[in-house]
Amino acid sequence: MKTRTAHKNKIKLDKADLIVRGFAYIMISIFSVACLVPFILMISTSFSTERLITKTGFALIPKGFTTFAYDLLFRNSEQLIGSYVVTIIMTGAGTALGLFIISMTGYALQRKDFPFRNQISFYIYFTTLFSGGLVPFYLLISKYLGLKDNYLAVFLPLLMSPWLIILMKNFIKSIPFEITESGTIDGAGDVTIFIKLILPMLKPALATIGLFLALAYWNEWYNSMLFLSPSVKFRPLQYHLYKIINEVQSLRNSVAGSNVPVTSLPLETLKMATAVVATGPIIFLYPFVQKYFIAGITVGAVKG
Repeated sequence: MKTRTAHKNKIKLDKADLIVRGFAYIMISIFSVACLVPFILMISTSFSTERLITKTGFALIPKGFTTFAYDLLFRNSEQLIGSYVVTIIMTGAGTALGLFIISMTGYALQRKDFPFRNQISFYIYFTTLFSGGLVPFYLLISKYLGLKDNYLAVFLPLLMSPWLIILMKNFIKSIPFEITESGTIDGAGDVTIFIKLILPMLKPALATIGLFLALAYWNEWYNSMLFLSPSVKFRPLQYHLYKIINEVQSLRNSVAGSNVPVTSLPLETLKMATAVVATGPIIFLYPFVQKYFIAGITVGAVKG
């Protein structure tokens, strides 16, 4: 009798579990579609004609299918390819070097035997609250460091971030200090301990912070606008695309009121095409770090 009752309760629990899981899957599917629709809309608009987009609005299916926006983007293919190369090199080198420096900084700041670690940590945190402003930053880079029209003016400011250092430090706190002590007892130096013992345990944090660094370098355009003049032949991809949109916008404004129809010059479709060109390559990076991303950001956020 008791066995039958327990069996019935188990069946009821299984049915309730299936209902909850089914509801969760439905909600996740709806949310996934809601996230996917804007991306589909962006691609569809990039292949639509400007006149129909202006007249009837955006749609999930291209209106008057055309590749005119992409033809305009790839008209100067040498410049676009050069911008891609600059951005890829800067993203790869900046992410690798930034990860190494940030991980070393976070490791040093969480070492209990490191003097003044609390004072240095406060100094790093303080910079997230207050900054010197744009003018001192510009003078530092262009006048005192002499990096005007130099790729280092774009590369160096993104190399380290106070928030990423704090995130890495909090993640390393989850690693028992006894591991460092065991390495010291065995006669290993600090560099050996860090590279052979600590670094292999930082995969979730490295993947998470690496994604943040890569996105920052890939999407960089503001420092390029400040420090790279037209004399620099190949500028980062985002700034190059930004310049194309500005040129088309200026051209539309100059022909407004003339006999040339403004809708013959793509603007909305061009914006969407630049978004596709800019986000296409970097979006394939996320699946490789997704399994580490949630673990890294969660541990770094909850550890004190």
